[in-house]
Amino acid sequence: MNYDPIKNTLGGFFNRSPFWRKTFYRLLDLLLLRTWHIHREVRDWKRKAPANAQILDAGMGFGQYSYFLHRLQPDWNILAVDVKEEQVADCTQFFNKLDAKNVKFEIADLTSFVRKESFDFALSVDVMEHILEDELVFRNIHQSLKKGGMLLISTPSDQGGSDAGDEHEESFIGEHVRNGYNIQEIEDKLRRSGFSKVEAQYAYGAPGKISWKLSMKYPIKALGVTKAFFILLPFYYLLTFPFCYLLNYLDSTSHHATGTGLIVRAWK
Repeated sequence: MNYDPIKNTLGGFFNRSPFWRKTFYRLLDLLLLRTWHIHREVRDWKRKAPANAQILDAGMGFGQYSYFLHRLQPDWNILAVDVKEEQVADCTQFFNKLDAKNVKFEIADLTSFVRKESFDFALSVDVMEHILEDELVFRNIHQSLKKGGMLLISTPSDQGGSDAGDEHEESFIGEHVRNGYNIQEIEDKLRRSGFSKVEAQYAYGAPGKISWKLSMKYPIKALGVTKAFFILLPFYYLLTFPFCYLLNYLDSTSHHATGTGLIVRAWK
């Protein structure tokens, strides 16, 4: 299923004013389980981070993580890049309205983007499953990090992370080039790319899988059938949000022996 048109419709609706854009970000923070994991990891990194850290948001999409980083520490300098020109233009316009001078946006292909030893921290959230030449991207980010810099990745695992039953079945999210990473596979690829220390753990355990279906899969599939479901979305989430919130909390505070997502930390 290609759900870019659905994402763009939702993004367009909430992009009518800075207030609605911020509301959209807040809803994503609450509903998307990966956001819970990423926020926790970034706050952990912040404890030892330089006050004026240089950060790369590699594949920023709607820009919600750049916004989170900007609000978490206004002294950080953030470069957010994406291959989609319309996303870069959209985020640039919004952040200009905020007068957020510490956040810059650029069009860039991660398979060729390198800024040697420029960043203390790099973030890649649900990006690598869209890029076939993943090791090339890992090498580029490794070159772009300062010594001791850290890369944080969120990506689907091969335990059903793209919601495909087997490796030959199409992903629920049709833009994926792979149906998730084996945990050993991504660790090995990062080490081959030069990272000296790699830690990977499962996310989207039993609670997370239920939350994903309630908060994302079912409403997206309904919108794919008819845009009229957009009118019912507020009522749908009014009913399901308390359950999703509890499930997200349980998943983000628990250890999982397996799961459909991976959180990966790699240091230069």
